[in-house]
Amino acid sequence: MQQTTNTILMVRPVNFRMNEQTAVNNYYQEEVDMLPSTVNARAQQEFDAFVEKLRSISVEVIVVEDIKETDTPDSIFPNNWVSFHENGDVGLYPMFAENRRIERREDILEAIEKKGFVINNIVDYTSAEEDEIFLEGTGSLTLDRVNRKAYCALSARADEDLLIEFCEDFEYSPVIFVAYQTVDGQRKPIYHTNVMMCLGETFAVICLSSIDDKKERKNVISHLKEDGKEIIDITEAQVNNFAGNMLQIKGSDDTRYLIMSQAAYNCLTEKQVKILNKHSKILSSSLDTIETCGGGSARCMMAEIFLPKEK
Repeated sequence: MQQTTNTILMVRPVNFRMNEQTAVNNYYQEEVDMLPSTVNARAQQEFDAFVEKLRSISVEVIVVEDIKETDTPDSIFPNNWVSFHENGDVGLYPMFAENRRIERREDILEAIEKKGFVINNIVDYTSAEEDEIFLEGTGSLTLDRVNRKAYCALSARADEDLLIEFCEDFEYSPVIFVAYQTVDGQRKPIYHTNVMMCLGETFAVICLSSIDDKKERKNVISHLKEDGKEIIDITEAQVNNFAGNMLQIKGSDDTRYLIMSQAAYNCLTEKQVKILNKHSKILSSSLDTIETCGGGSARCMMAEIFLPKEK
């Protein structure tokens, strides 16, 4: 089993804007005083520049265009509806926002198969939407693929029972907690685990202070230490700048890169950068519009492909 891959799926936006349906529990989204067409054009520029940077370090990026006719403002974040696994399994996930459910497209899976990847089995959890039960892919699940642990911050978008079902199907052990952020003086659950936690091969970037329950926090720390991960603890202010929303991937010559936004990089301390550089090269790209309106960042934009290739 591998923790990092060289291949990712990205969806180029055509109707990107602040999604009013997700803003109810994604407190990172903000209204901007810009025409929708301007917002989308800026998001496309950021997206294209990001893809170019990834390709410049030899990451295989499969880019699929979003469909103009569908109202899918968050299609730029495909990692929430699909996950790809080394045994050829694909997970399809139930989404909280109705207009995000349309993002699930069979033709995207076909495009991946056309690139020579093998899909053996689709594990479909989407019927849970009928019962208003959600688990939003690798937004909700931060997977340690080597040690078979699924870290999950429970929220309106991450249901505990469905997490357990995922763990049984994909042979992971759940590590469960609730992560909070302060919104207007109140502690509210962070909507996705991958906003406050990133797991690399030899390290973990995590906002420990967001886990208010001391027992839960201790449990998370002990799992990370048990697996030899160096912990880089980030603050809530850094989480607000998407410092938790990073992804380690393989670039040229199997070099490990930690991918993040420019805002995430800018908010890190010198000490944190130094520690991260021990584990990985850092690649950052400006995603300001996407972060402000979408409330997601670099990691959310990349769905990792671990599928086997045709022989």
